[in-house]
Amino acid sequence: MRREVTIYDIAKIADVSPSTVSRVINNRPNVKTATRRRIMALLEQYDYTPNETARSLVTQSSRMIGILISDIRTTHHTDGIFYLQRALSEQGYSCLIYNTGMDPTEQTRYIQAIEQRKVDAAVLMGSIYQTDHMKEAICRYLPSTPIFICNGYLDLPNVYGIIADERDGVADCVKLLAGKGRQNTAFIVDRPTPSNQLKQAGYEEGVAACCGGRAPVVIHSGPATGDIYHATQELLRTHPDTNSIIYSEDLLAVIGIRALLEMGVCIPDDVAVIGINNSRYTELCTPTLTSLDNMLYDLSLTIVEDVSSVLQGKYISKKVMIYSKIVERQST
Repeated sequence: MRREVTIYDIAKIADVSPSTVSRVINNRPNVKTATRRRIMALLEQYDYTPNETARSLVTQSSRMIGILISDIRTTHHTDGIFYLQRALSEQGYSCLIYNTGMDPTEQTRYIQAIEQRKVDAAVLMGSIYQTDHMKEAICRYLPSTPIFICNGYLDLPNVYGIIADERDGVADCVKLLAGKGRQNTAFIVDRPTPSNQLKQAGYEEGVAACCGGRAPVVIHSGPATGDIYHATQELLRTHPDTNSIIYSEDLLAVIGIRALLEMGVCIPDDVAVIGINNSRYTELCTPTLTSLDNMLYDLSLTIVEDVSSVLQGKYISKKVMIYSKIVERQST
């Protein structure tokens, strides 16, 4: 087996000190141009790869970022992880991705896991982690590690929140529908996350402002496909005057569209439909789905910028709001 070339081997061949090679590898100053070029050529010739474990002992940096996701089957969050991983990789970081599930005890176990791996920072995907249990786990195991929550926040000194303005965004969805004469609108939501609670609040505010005194209609379904399908059909049976529906996520809206079409409802002539996330599902259904874009790409890149800034000792805001926008398609 070929022995791995070390920094000391390169230094011996180049007739320089190991510290000079280290300065070249880390792009530090105070190295003569000719010497730098000679060392760079040798590094390439011998296909030198830095030993990250050894480097971390010197720099006290693991160059690793821990990412927690509650359900890796959630396309919206895995899309966010894709953006995060690509951008962090460009900055020289590796990512440890853990699928924590919804159980608080399991989530705490994964907080312990990333603490043991000595990550430089952690990213929590989604408002599902905006809980007292998670707050306690961070205080106990990661009290000084920078934590970034995608679309959520916890009031701790080392926690930063990058939040989508879904509340005002959903209120704007109601306004859009009302402007099309669709004031008899309803809201269907699958689970009571902090994000969904803000969406519901935005819906209720929009109804109060734009729907002429009509009471809001909120349906809480379960997360399963059948739950959403039957909730949609039940809504039309109990509120037959409903002429528009906002779903808390795009996938729910796609299931709802199927339920409506199988009831013989014409979309958007009889009932207009809006989803939330502006995910790939919006273009895969018929009719194509109008959706509130909560700017996942922008959220993800903002997190990467903030991770880099904090790890460089720079000041950043504890909470950043990213404004959402409506992308209108055939369903409205």
